[in-house]
Amino acid sequence: MSDVRYPEIEVVLLGENGNAFAILGAVNRALRQYGIEPDECEEFLKEAKSADYDNLLRVVMSWVTVI
Repeated sequence: MSDVRYPEIEVVLLGENGNAFAILGAVNRALRQYGIEPDECEEFLKEAKSADYDNLLRVVMSWVTVI
């Protein structure tokens, strides 16, 4: 069993160069394109922005599959 909330959603972060805003945008876009409800997308953004960059990466990897 996976600890990733949406393992079927794959997001490529190569080339984002550590830009937190680009990472947030890529994951949020992928969630919306997959049909995830807006409230849940907002939950992702709130959780991802709640602390530092390391937290952002942990949250992203707990929501989607990063490739």
